[in-house]
Amino acid sequence: MAISNVQHEGSWIKVYDEKGKKISQMSSSGKDIVGIGSTFFVTDEGSWIKVYDEDCKKISQMSSSGKNVLNASGNTFTVKEGSWLKVYDEDCKKISQRSA
Repeated sequence: MAISNVQHEGSWIKVYDEKGKKISQMSSSGKDIVGIGSTFFVTDEGSWIKVYDEDCKKISQMSSSGKNVLNASGNTFTVKEGSWLKVYDEDCKKISQRSA
């Protein structure tokens, strides 16, 4: 199922499909939404970058030390790490990198 929107609503993070129907929700405590892909979304949770599916189930995570998530698109998300731009898939596996 495709994700069309993920947003903070009060103390919740709510996930919506392409028809605007709520798919799932989870507590927003300690979480910042930093990217939304077509089948996942990315949060910054203190010292962790975490990737969740449309049902708010954690897919993967990686340390956020020295990393800043710039965006997500399709099936990847982009992170700025020092002078590098790195592209990761939903499993936090690095796909590519280039100089920033």
